[in-house]
Amino acid sequence: MFWRPAFEVDLGRVLGPLKRGRGSLNILTDERGITWLASNTPDGPGTLALRPADGRIEAAAWGPAKDRLLSGVPALLGANDDDSGFVAHHDVVARARRAHPGLRLGATGVVWDWLVLAVLEQKVAGKEAIRSWAELCRRFGAPAPGPGPERLRVPPGPAALLALPDWHWHRAGVDIKRRTALVNAARIAGHLERAVELGGLEGRHWLRQVPGIGVWTAAEIAQRAWGDPDAVSFGDYNIPSMVGNAVLGTKLDDAGMAEVLAPYAPQRQRAVRYLEAAGHTRPRFGPRIALRDYRAM
Repeated sequence: MFWRPAFEVDLGRVLGPLKRGRGSLNILTDERGITWLASNTPDGPGTLALRPADGRIEAAAWGPAKDRLLSGVPALLGANDDDSGFVAHHDVVARARRAHPGLRLGATGVVWDWLVLAVLEQKVAGKEAIRSWAELCRRFGAPAPGPGPERLRVPPGPAALLALPDWHWHRAGVDIKRRTALVNAARIAGHLERAVELGGLEGRHWLRQVPGIGVWTAAEIAQRAWGDPDAVSFGDYNIPSMVGNAVLGTKLDDAGMAEVLAPYAPQRQRAVRYLEAAGHTRPRFGPRIALRDYRAM
């Protein structure tokens, strides 16, 4: 199918929050410029291929989730996102918005895959989480339907994670706390997809009924599942300092960031995304999170 958006689509930028470097075995861009996304959905697994073509987006899909994935292309690429009510309350945010007028928050429309990734990223260094994500996808995910790259994998579904014995979790570098959260979620995975229908704060609250899913994790899921423009990742190691450095030139904690972002409600996460798009980062001071290899413990 072909879809002609009423706005310019930058596939790399709108899909960027879904990728995790070379550890993203479920989303890849090949040498032809085709972006492949393999995912679990309530209809089953599926693969979506996207390629820009003369102002249009060419899309194809395979697997039981084919129809769902194709119908979800506009939302995935930000067609349902609306920043018309957004007001920049700081000069740095206003400059970032002018520099990135095409920034849009995409919505995958599904919870499970992004829940697994978010839980793996809880309170660990990024490299550690990426390693675990890649290990689980490679060993316990499924080959992606269709003609995509050979290494493209559908992430492990709820049943696959529930079946994992202790030593496989250990080999993947997943500690007992994160493992327990994933098992808790897998047991009620079908119910968690309702969070997309609820959306916003109510959707995040629905996710937080799972033991081990807190404010940070629910926000990370909401940003990807329904493009929540207000879901700020409070509790993040980097974001408060990034926001503080960009807006005030000083380090902030969660409380300070909440105060700075308060005028942007209900689009606080959009303000954060503008700052990230402009290249603002956490200042390089203080110790980094130490890498832990649970496989050696």
